[in-house]
Amino acid sequence: MPEKKQEIFEKYGKSNKDTGSAESQVALFSYRIAHLTEHVKKNKKDVVTRRSLLRLVGKRRQLLDYLQAVDIERYRKIVKELGLRR
Repeated sequence: MPEKKQEIFEKYGKSNKDTGSAESQVALFSYRIAHLTEHVKKNKKDVVTRRSLLRLVGKRRQLLDYLQAVDIERYRKIVKELGLRR
């Protein structure tokens, strides 16, 4: 997991040390959401993980709303890169 985090921060952040930018956090949340979604599909009765997944989705939504309000171009770029909108 730490290697994957570094890879995500290098790709979406300004540098591999850039863990605080909205883009890098959205990318990390998206990776974790995809991972947890697979787990919840297999383990339908795991309510705790389902709740964690919903919290992550909410956090990502808040960050995306912030980006959209502050800098629409950064928002459009990260949404396109991650394929969040259809």
